[in-house]
Amino acid sequence: MIETSIDEGTKTMRASPKIRRTMALLLLLLGAVLAPAAAANATPKGDWLLLPERVWTAEGDAAHTGWAVLVHDGVIAAVGPRANVNAPAEAQRIELPGATLTPGLIDLHSHLFLHPYNETLWNDQVLTEPQDYRTLLAAKHARDTLLAGFTTLRDLGTEGAGYADVSVKRAIDEGLIPGPRLFVATRAIVATASYGPGPRGFRPDITLPGGAQEVSGVDAAMAAVREQAARGADWIKIYGDYRVGPDGATAPTFTAAELKALVDTAHQIGRPVAVHAASDAGVRMAVEAGVDSVEHGYGASEATFRLMKQHGIAYEPTLTAVEATAEYFQHYVPGKSEPTERMREADHAFRTALKLGVTIGNGSDVGVFAHGENWREPAAMVAGGMTPAQALHAATDVAARILRQSQRLGRIAPGLAADLAAFSGDPSTQIDALQHPVFVMKAGLPYLTPDHTP
Repeated sequence: MIETSIDEGTKTMRASPKIRRTMALLLLLLGAVLAPAAAANATPKGDWLLLPERVWTAEGDAAHTGWAVLVHDGVIAAVGPRANVNAPAEAQRIELPGATLTPGLIDLHSHLFLHPYNETLWNDQVLTEPQDYRTLLAAKHARDTLLAGFTTLRDLGTEGAGYADVSVKRAIDEGLIPGPRLFVATRAIVATASYGPGPRGFRPDITLPGGAQEVSGVDAAMAAVREQAARGADWIKIYGDYRVGPDGATAPTFTAAELKALVDTAHQIGRPVAVHAASDAGVRMAVEAGVDSVEHGYGASEATFRLMKQHGIAYEPTLTAVEATAEYFQHYVPGKSEPTERMREADHAFRTALKLGVTIGNGSDVGVFAHGENWREPAAMVAGGMTPAQALHAATDVAARILRQSQRLGRIAPGLAADLAAFSGDPSTQIDALQHPVFVMKAGLPYLTPDHTP
């Protein structure tokens, strides 16, 4: 979750009861609004012949005109020029005129259990929204994400909703609700008294719900990692720094020994580690501890990014979240206002990492802004200096490599999972095309087609 400069404990912005009631009704109808093409729990069977105008495979930068993709039983069976793709007579054909077929997109930094802070501030979400409501809302967010063409999501912390992400993942995997493939981090881990809600702004005699699992000391840190992994965490998320310094300055939260214990314990049991770090000191400590990805990194120096490059550590810049909080709290208007100081800092960090060849994955911090608008992060990366093709790679094959899923996801190639999306236009040359999905398939099941718009 991105840091904000506002004291969220002293202000409230809540959605109206009418809006909440409407959302609840929509959630009750969720199963009827959009059902996959096969029954729940069923292995996808059958053949699909996909005929877009172009195919962008992620193996190279250019899209291929006049290509086709054959899907068999949930797996990509063939890809290439239409004349070379032999489909069975019974294959279902889907024409996608004017569209470019890509691998299903991946967002490496999401919070399904959050919604935009201009609707309800973070403190109020964690303090006043019941966990069952937040879980239902997370199911809607998962659906919105999938229909936007994002078929895989790394969700980095439930922000006070415990282990509910494990249940959402199970419901998706079992076909109970539509959603992307989830890689979850459950509660996330933070140093004691280093994360919200509070304690600043609240009475000291009140026990507040925690936005993450608080630990102090090496033994407690190791125990927290083991507990979260045992309960279903695919990744371990650590808050390596936060606003704990004088006057709320961002500073490291764990000692080097604590951080190393967290990382080593996670790696010992096969869990990679993502670290929230916005300061140069926080990022450097995370790198020296051997983490697998750094989230945000706005204040990291060129020397620290060089160290990240040297150690092969991935970077998720979360540019959109910075822009969104500027809109909510600093009256920033896209296209009209000058970028805020924090936006300039984030842009500089991104351009530095890009210049140095740091591995950059698409991670947006969505939840700070609306789910389903995940396309904003690749667009922001293009605005920050990437080519459209580079941004697409960051959201497909590069992201799959960061997830350790390259043999299953992130490219259009025979033998990989049939996680696919098509967009009107060509996002490999005009990234804004990602705003216009016309087809989404996950594991060989279509969820959005030209003749079915939910």
